[in-house]
Amino acid sequence: MGLDSKKDVHLDGPGSLSRLEVLEGPSGRRVRSEAERARIVAESLLPGAQVAEVARKHGATRWQIYDWRRRFRQRGLLPACEASQPTFAPLVVGGALEERQAPAIKLEIAIGDIVLRTDTAIDAEQLSRVIRVLRASR
Repeated sequence: MGLDSKKDVHLDGPGSLSRLEVLEGPSGRRVRSEAERARIVAESLLPGAQVAEVARKHGATRWQIYDWRRRFRQRGLLPACEASQPTFAPLVVGGALEERQAPAIKLEIAIGDIVLRTDTAIDAEQLSRVIRVLRASR
């Protein structure tokens, strides 16, 4: 019988179906040869290949391809290192890294009614002299 052939089966009796439709023909499940599976697996292992895209192209699922890889590996037809080597993206630096300057922190010292404002880049020896002069001037 062809793809669209049907058989009607009538069943009689309590609790049984009055009509059962039997479809004959291919089940929709695709049977692939070993060579075809090997070609698909090889294509999925090419650099830059995405398993989902390869699967879609060949009317398979990515899980089928992973399963085929596993089976080929178990039978020694696919080296284990080929399928399990991690791939790394190259590091690309767009330009020279600039050294970031820390934001200027303001320093404020009050001595009596005199307020000294400076940033933290001032030399400690210089700051010490300024403070002594300010104290002496009071």
